[in-house]
Amino acid sequence: MKYFGEKEKKLKIALDKLKKLNLIDEDSQKNLKFLSDQKNQLEIEKKELQSKHKNLISEHHKLKDHLKSIEDKNSKHKIDQLRFDEKIDELNQETDILLDEIDKWQM
Repeated sequence: MKYFGEKEKKLKIALDKLKKLNLIDEDSQKNLKFLSDQKNQLEIEKKELQSKHKNLISEHHKLKDHLKSIEDKNSKHKIDQLRFDEKIDELNQETDILLDEIDKWQM
């Protein structure tokens, strides 16, 4: 029985020592903290980049719409310019015809 009593006492001492042991060393704790901080920083940066990306897409759509509007106005302007040029040509032709008629009457 004495033998079992000694074994039991040694086991209790060993268990107490194990309970007092810090199973995670300081380097591991520092690494975990560092990795956790990095993860948090990357998540913050990711959110910022997503926000910037969303803003850029919005700005792109606005600029695209604005460009389309300008192109439409430019197209209308070109059509108006062509009509104006046609009218000028018609007037020139009429003027030429009238000048010919005047020349005929003066002869």
